[in-house]
Amino acid sequence: MKNLTSKIPILNIPDKPLYDTVQNHIPVTDVYDDFVLLKDGGAAMILESTSLNFGLLSEREQEAVVAAYAALINSLSFPVQILVRTQTKDISKYIFALDAQIPKIVNPKLKTIMLGYKEFISETISKQNVLSKRFFLIIPFSPYEIGLSKSTFSAFSPQRGPLPYTKEYIIKKVEVALFPKRDHLIKQAARLGLKLTTLNKEEAVKLFYNIFNPDTESVQLKYDQESNEEDKKEEENEKPIFGQ
Repeated sequence: MKNLTSKIPILNIPDKPLYDTVQNHIPVTDVYDDFVLLKDGGAAMILESTSLNFGLLSEREQEAVVAAYAALINSLSFPVQILVRTQTKDISKYIFALDAQIPKIVNPKLKTIMLGYKEFISETISKQNVLSKRFFLIIPFSPYEIGLSKSTFSAFSPQRGPLPYTKEYIIKKVEVALFPKRDHLIKQAARLGLKLTTLNKEEAVKLFYNIFNPDTESVQLKYDQESNEEDKKEEENEKPIFGQ
């Protein structure tokens, strides 16, 4: 009977429920204004970069950009992750804003132009998706840099207990290690015509939230659309009836 039970999946379920919290699968333990602290004692600094339209540059400018990029790569003595985040942009709110503003335009020519512009935007998004791109540089901080040996690190796990260092000690080590690297990247990126900015706590939390909750924006948009429709109905009901 025991062998028969082990062969049938539905009868071989352990008594202890198999569940886990989402937080246990996320490596982030805390977010600060300049960096993200990880559960294994490591950290990462996130820099967002502006973009550069390489195709619109002259041949001489393109050569200068390529040379500056080569200089940046050759100057690196530490690992850097380049992340390009592409998202489908929902511009329905923008269309709603145009619908609200067009009736307020007094100039007939300007109103005609705005109607044509709105029609062009609506036709464009019906044929293809509007994409937005964000560019990030991530500077990692290894837990080995705080003094963890390989044997200690291999035996460590967040479930077994905390690291043998205080959070204040780790933060100090992270700041000493990452700030000079950040300044170096900002200086080198400026030669490319790019501006790097460090994500603060609010921006980093919002970025992680959008990554782990990709459908939140569409849900919020649907809620906003329903709210706008309800507001329009209320306005129509409040209009005075002619002759009263």
